[in-house]
Amino acid sequence: MTHHTMEEDLNILEVNTEPCNNNAITSAKIAPPQGKNLSPNVTKKCLFLVTKLRFQMLGNFTTNLREVIFGTKLAVLFPAVPLAVVADFYKLGRPWIFALSLLGLTPLAERVSFLTEQIAYYTGPTVGGLLNATCGNATEMIISLLALHQNKVNVVKFSLLGSIFSNLLLVLGSSLLCGGLANLRKEQRYDRKQADVNSLLLLLGLLCHLLPLLLRYALAGEYPSIATSNLQLSRASSIVMLLAYAGYIFFQLKTHRQLFDAQEEDENEDEEKAVIGFWSAFSWLVGMTLIISLLSEYVVATIEAASDSWGISVSFISIILLPIVGNAAEHAGSIIFAFKNKLDISLGVAMGSATQISMFVVPFSVVVAWIMGIEMDLDFNLLETGCLAFTIIVTAFTLQDGTSHYLKGVVLFLCYIIIAACFFVHKTSTPLINQA
Repeated sequence: MTHHTMEEDLNILEVNTEPCNNNAITSAKIAPPQGKNLSPNVTKKCLFLVTKLRFQMLGNFTTNLREVIFGTKLAVLFPAVPLAVVADFYKLGRPWIFALSLLGLTPLAERVSFLTEQIAYYTGPTVGGLLNATCGNATEMIISLLALHQNKVNVVKFSLLGSIFSNLLLVLGSSLLCGGLANLRKEQRYDRKQADVNSLLLLLGLLCHLLPLLLRYALAGEYPSIATSNLQLSRASSIVMLLAYAGYIFFQLKTHRQLFDAQEEDENEDEEKAVIGFWSAFSWLVGMTLIISLLSEYVVATIEAASDSWGISVSFISIILLPIVGNAAEHAGSIIFAFKNKLDISLGVAMGSATQISMFVVPFSVVVAWIMGIEMDLDFNLLETGCLAFTIIVTAFTLQDGTSHYLKGVVLFLCYIIIAACFFVHKTSTPLINQA
């Protein structure tokens, strides 16, 4: 059995407390042997080690703070978060609360996406892919659940529909536009197979939205309980959509991963590594999700007051303004990758998010409303469903040849402007709160 002196033990401890990486936090307990008095040198070493550990923990916290809070250009909007809380506490006006909450949600949504990517570095591709699929549209899901809790079904429908418009027309259109202008002398190409898969799922989602609408018009005045039939059809369709999305996740992560290999190889070219530790990223993710929940509750509670105060319809706020906030991360990332001539990633971000909203978040909201005893169907009215059909069809046609140029981006972007103008002048009289 080997014996060490106290000085040797401390030297060993000092060596073992060196961090393995920038994120490691090592703690140690130093217990002096009973019956012995520590020499002055030993005491100094103890104090040195304790001080060193404290500075190391402070350094790790500073690094995390720098990467999470100040690691985005949207950090200038973070002061809106406490201002929204103060405005609500002192009752400074519901329109002000809505505006500050909306501004505060913008950087939070982008940082949630960043933290999810950081966790994915440690969990592997399969779990990381599932995590990205779940948290990719966390802001939209939280707003939808809170709106359902307040029985504001139309806010849920409008915001989710607007998120699809935003991803397919605004995010994708601006990405193709900026990427085409930045690479005028290069032919931008992408893998059609990935775009085809997303287009098929979006068309399936469109069918599930069209059938309740067609059923309502086909049986109008003939069948007194058409609302009940519409609701039953919507719930059955939602279950089918969730099964289809589960099949898509299995298809993407297991059986046909080769279709997405090009995207992963492009992402790995930069050789990016995690900049914060797993538990640090998880803690930040939980904290920011709670803050998003708080601000989303402010948004849902004050949306009517903001609409009345600004003279803007609730449909325009829900379909245009809210999705721009929720898609901030997708918008920034997609444009950056398009600038780098990595269209496979840009298309994966924009169309993947739209597919997730259409095939997961929308039917998930219908099922949750069903559980809560709230009548939410997939009938999004004639104007909204018509815009959805046009958006999906024009996007599918735009991406069918596997090449891109800036004119395609211009067309998609202008389509979004026209739809936004339509809902700006459309003063909906549909009640936000479900009367059923």
